[in-house]
Amino acid sequence: MITMKQITEQFSSATSRKTMWNESVEELITQLAAPKGTVGILYTSEDLAPFLGKMLDQLRLKTGVTDWAGASGYGTISHTEEIFGESSATVIVLDLPPDAYRVFSGNADVGTLLSAKETEWLAEATMPLAISHVDPRHPYAMEAISNLAEMTGSFLIGGLTAASSDSPHLVNDQKTCMSGIAVSPMKAEIFTGLSQGCSPISETLTVTKAQQNIIIELDQKPAFDVLMEYFGDEFENNLQAMAGTIFVALPVQGSDTADYTVRNLVGLDPESKVIAIGEAISEGDSILICRRDQKTAVEDMKRMVSSIKDRIKNKSIRGGIYISCAARGPNQFSAPNKETDIIRDVLGQFPLAGFFANGEISRDRVYAYTGVIAVFT
Repeated sequence: MITMKQITEQFSSATSRKTMWNESVEELITQLAAPKGTVGILYTSEDLAPFLGKMLDQLRLKTGVTDWAGASGYGTISHTEEIFGESSATVIVLDLPPDAYRVFSGNADVGTLLSAKETEWLAEATMPLAISHVDPRHPYAMEAISNLAEMTGSFLIGGLTAASSDSPHLVNDQKTCMSGIAVSPMKAEIFTGLSQGCSPISETLTVTKAQQNIIIELDQKPAFDVLMEYFGDEFENNLQAMAGTIFVALPVQGSDTADYTVRNLVGLDPESKVIAIGEAISEGDSILICRRDQKTAVEDMKRMVSSIKDRIKNKSIRGGIYISCAARGPNQFSAPNKETDIIRDVLGQFPLAGFFANGEISRDRVYAYTGVIAVFT
């Protein structure tokens, strides 16, 4: 049972480990007391997903906070701990002016609907931050993400929810493919970051021969031979050991931050000298070879939060949202609470809420093996 009461202008937050939904929400309400703010976010573990609507109703009724968004993942994240694979719920109330945010909910046309309804607000907001929750089972999930980003000019941050409940995410009781809260950077100062957990170990390589998801040649040389050049004899006698450690990254075209999306190596054939990845690839595409292990994940996490610290300078952090991949957390780091420890060590103590996701959303695309953060100052 952990709570951080509002200190000066920090947001209110609370966490519960209760296994029954009604006991969990009561504990959250008790910790929150009388939170200041009009919009809140609730994250729960997967087992509490069927009760998400009931929990949000109780939070709305007993806190006086009018607008709520909620989502369920494979665990929750708070300012002091990561709770993975166990019953938990965490909540944060954003103390923002009513004109600083808009809630949204919809399917493939979620952005079109929000743009039509909030034309003036979006024009004034100038690239709002859209805290987004998406049901990965929905056939239009990827279209919804693209539509929201394109039609509203929003910068998205969020995640794909757990996929085992009728409503793994809600906003004001609406069940749709995608929902969340758009926040205007003109009304609230926000800083975002992305940690891939990987480090490129190659220069940019060009696919010179490919078929579907199979890379046959890189820079006009056999793809398997090029891959092995970067590892010497490390994996020579155990190619299976590459799984979960070595990945292929696809550079994001037009990115001014050297961004890339990471894809799994799904096949290696030393006889035919080809490699297969978890996405279709075309001749002329660029790739990077990346390494992901505990060391690189820690280094990149520190890089992300240090970058935020440099940007916020001496400003106080009011609160934050952090979404991490379900493959990270205890599955990536040997020590418990490693990600929240790094955030706290670099940025200090502040209210934080988040969940372990099925995929992480940053800007206008879905990532894997990443952590995405937004902090309010």
